[in-house]
Amino acid sequence: MERVSRMIAEKPVVIFSKSCCCMSYSIKSLFSDLGVNTAVYELDEMQRGREIEAALSTLGCNPTVPAVFIGGQMVGGESEVMSLHLQGALKSKLKTAGALWV
Repeated sequence: MERVSRMIAEKPVVIFSKSCCCMSYSIKSLFSDLGVNTAVYELDEMQRGREIEAALSTLGCNPTVPAVFIGGQMVGGESEVMSLHLQGALKSKLKTAGALWV
């Protein structure tokens, strides 16, 4: 769990993903299109990916990917991020976290 906390604190936006997950792809594409520099962890390509996935589950991430953290706080998965985006609240959250400059 401590390792996951360090990973979350690494950048203003952290995405835990799986390379074969279409929902993860859409979230990564959204942040890329917004010009946000994210830390992306592909759990299916990491040595201890299953341990990290289990830790995300204990944090309340269900499903475990994509799991998005902004400013060290869990935002949620694809539906939560897309809802924020459609409501116009995602950009302000990103600006507050220092992940978006404009």
